[in-house]
Amino acid sequence: MLEHVLVQRRRDLGGFEVGRVLPQAPRRMVGPFVFFDHMGPVDFAPGIPRSVDVRPHPHIGLSTVTYLLAGEIMHRDSVGSEQPIRPGEVNWMTAGRGITHSERFEQARLHGGPMHGLQAWVALPDEDEEIAPAFDHFDAAALPSVEDGGARLRLVAGSAWGLHAPVPTRSPLFYAHAELRPGARVPLPDDAAERAVYVVEGEVETAGQLLRGGEMGVFAHGPAHLVARTQATVMLLGGAPVGPRFIEWNFVSSRRERIEQAKADWRAGRMKLPDLDDAEFIPLPADPVPPANPMS
Repeated sequence: MLEHVLVQRRRDLGGFEVGRVLPQAPRRMVGPFVFFDHMGPVDFAPGIPRSVDVRPHPHIGLSTVTYLLAGEIMHRDSVGSEQPIRPGEVNWMTAGRGITHSERFEQARLHGGPMHGLQAWVALPDEDEEIAPAFDHFDAAALPSVEDGGARLRLVAGSAWGLHAPVPTRSPLFYAHAELRPGARVPLPDDAAERAVYVVEGEVETAGQLLRGGEMGVFAHGPAHLVARTQATVMLLGGAPVGPRFIEWNFVSSRRERIEQAKADWRAGRMKLPDLDDAEFIPLPADPVPPANPMS
């Protein structure tokens, strides 16, 4: 059964809209997922300004995952990576004790085109919060998939439905992309402690309740499944909780003082910028957010 229905909160980033789904007051985390954004959809005209790009900025204590449904983003980071990401591929960046990266819309600037995707942050477990930063990229063909009864499912990360993705996760989780034809049925993994479904497009039903595009359903433990009422695109996610987390600006940690140290390090220029993108960066905001609260 459903515990909560979270509705995305749209905001304009000066060139395209993003819908924030997690965190929200009714539910701060789902398993280790501490942050979930829906980017676009938007059709860029050629020549979009560089102000639309996400300039170099820092992270600690988490892994980020970008998953595109349309378009291309160029990723560069402080461990030397330069990697475009395209639909169906995975960029899995582990911040650990600290990483910086940029995300630029270079193809769209040259040629125009669509941009549509999801970005999530996955909190690292306590014992892995200070591991060395790393970056992993996987082509769409490397991700396991299954098709059955009008449902086509690709496992982006973790393990579920008898599948295991090659992405190097640090705690039990699952993250999947499903394309559903009307009437298609998808069971949710019943061995995951926490589970949610985000409807990107279309409508799905669970236990007599409808979920529409832009809504995330968070489920109680126990058997559950989805039935597509229209053609639908959904993201399924969840896993084992990692414990309360503080979040401030781009930093995630189990310890408030660690976030203060990261802020001081970024302010003082002690965090290395990407080798291939070090001409500019996003300064620490004067007041990043209200004092961080532990999220669980």
